[in-house]
Amino acid sequence: MKKYLPVALAALVAASLLSACGGSTREGAAAPAAAGFPVTVEHKYGTTEVRKAPVRVVTLGLSDQDTVLALGIRPVGVVDWFKERPFGDWPWARPLWGDAKPEIVGERDDYQFEKIAVLKPDLIIAQYSGMKKDQYETLSKIAPVVAQSAKHDDYAAPWQDMTRTIGRALGREARVNELIAGIERRFADVRAAHPEFARQTAVVAESYEPGKYSVFSPTDPKTVFLKALGFRHSEAVGKLAGSQSFADIGTERLDLLDVDRLLWVIDDPDAEKRIKEDPVYAKLAVVTAGKAVFVPYTTPPAGAALSFDTVLSIPYAIDQLVPLLSR
Repeated sequence: MKKYLPVALAALVAASLLSACGGSTREGAAAPAAAGFPVTVEHKYGTTEVRKAPVRVVTLGLSDQDTVLALGIRPVGVVDWFKERPFGDWPWARPLWGDAKPEIVGERDDYQFEKIAVLKPDLIIAQYSGMKKDQYETLSKIAPVVAQSAKHDDYAAPWQDMTRTIGRALGREARVNELIAGIERRFADVRAAHPEFARQTAVVAESYEPGKYSVFSPTDPKTVFLKALGFRHSEAVGKLAGSQSFADIGTERLDLLDVDRLLWVIDDPDAEKRIKEDPVYAKLAVVTAGKAVFVPYTTPPAGAALSFDTVLSIPYAIDQLVPLLSR
């Protein structure tokens, strides 16, 4: 376990601290003042005290930037996930970024510590992440770090829990509770309008090459979203996936997809044609009944909104997917 920062990184951290002592900067901030500090936040690696309202925030969770944006702060650093340069493509977040362009400081759980140090953050957030303990310890020498939940497997915490944790760290718990309540009302409205969903089992799947498929577990955000709409999850898929967010299967196990509603998320433009040409798949009852739906990850980004599963992306996903699933 590393006890000291690499020399170059240590120098950057020292420079950041000296600069901070000379005066505060409000670059990256677009929020009214928060209250209630200091606050203590529990997480996988212990507790972190946030002594004052954060201004320069770096988000290392794959979708954490959405909640921070929703609370009125533009992160100065983010990680990449869909190669979209997170300040650019997503319609649910683009208006909140405005002209701001955060620094890309990593991809998934591969963080660039030097870049993060240069940004002089006063808070680092990593909720939807797989941050390791040694990464946490290194980053904690740069700024306070709020790591992922200790109560759930990595990438498996409910979006409400992650949202509340971020809201607490930013001193905006009341606003977070309003946002969560609004989304839960939207889900309730869908369930009331479509009581038939509660009688149907739904599975989410994807495929990147011929004869190979992935089915998402009950804890994956995409399945969680469908359950919030009222659908039942597949116990067989849950058993196969175990503690993982998905399970890979071949053509011989396509029976797992033969449920009431099947939702495919696809990135390859040819994937839909390739999947439909699988002779085993073509004979499934869910296919012959016309109850399989294909949605793209990025054009339009309905699949990405489903994967992000945040206070910003969920309303977009509801608008895009409910009309398709209610046919």
